[in-house]
Amino acid sequence: MSETIPVLFDTDIGSDIDDAVALAYLLKQERCELVGITTVTGDTVQRAAMAEIVCRAGGREDIPIHAGLTEPFLHGPGQPAVPQFDAIKHLPHRTDYAIDAVDYLRETIRSRPGEITLLAVGPMTNIAALFVSDPEIPSLLKRIVLMCGVYRHGQQSDSVEREWNALVDPIATGIVYKEKLLGVGLDVTLQVTLPAEECRQRFTAAGGALGVVGDAAEVWFKHSDRITFHDPLAATLIFEPDLCHYAQGAAHIHTDNTPSAGKTEWQADESGAHTIAVKVDAPRFLSHYFEICGG
Repeated sequence: MSETIPVLFDTDIGSDIDDAVALAYLLKQERCELVGITTVTGDTVQRAAMAEIVCRAGGREDIPIHAGLTEPFLHGPGQPAVPQFDAIKHLPHRTDYAIDAVDYLRETIRSRPGEITLLAVGPMTNIAALFVSDPEIPSLLKRIVLMCGVYRHGQQSDSVEREWNALVDPIATGIVYKEKLLGVGLDVTLQVTLPAEECRQRFTAAGGALGVVGDAAEVWFKHSDRITFHDPLAATLIFEPDLCHYAQGAAHIHTDNTPSAGKTEWQADESGAHTIAVKVDAPRFLSHYFEICGG
């Protein structure tokens, strides 16, 4: 087996179902040392409780979970609701989470310099606060991997100009993009989808964490006929990078409080700090995901 990779997972689990689908993968991926989970935006205590429920269903009650920041830095729509929590809140979970995710991230990364991959799949508020409060942190990480942005406009994303994680807190997004990172954007993630009924069948067959995610997904299916595997794709690339092709360059984030806030503009540059996924082998990705998770 290849080397185990320590991962910190920052997530807005409970809004789009794909965060929970990504967590189910991290729990089952034998090469993943899931060091901890932090939640961001809106009711982060409910988000932490939902992450705990999924972890419990996967037989993992040992993973530290910390609630994070609730509001964007200065402007942005925020994301107050956690609709999927209602579907599984009857299952055992804690209610005593403190809002201490940024401190937890700082202490954990500093305790393991050069080891940890930071996987952020929600708005960038926690991560930006971490980088501003301790500017040395990015240099202490092994890698930063984001599900964020739309890089190649007019590709798979069609007319979509802005990606949700980037626009919820555009100033935070701009801060994080000052660092070297891998960005996985909508122009690629929209290529990996499954219809609702196939998801139901596969999640039920897998059971465990993915089975509980399937219960929460029924809230999602009230307004969507499919799941797009945005966050799971970013998670799998930590362990199976050849599922995608990449480009090097620089992403500029619109941070002003205007209708373009959160928009990402991409410029190819061999010396740029940002690597982006540009194409995914969707059948291979889906095969890998369910090989790991079951179903």
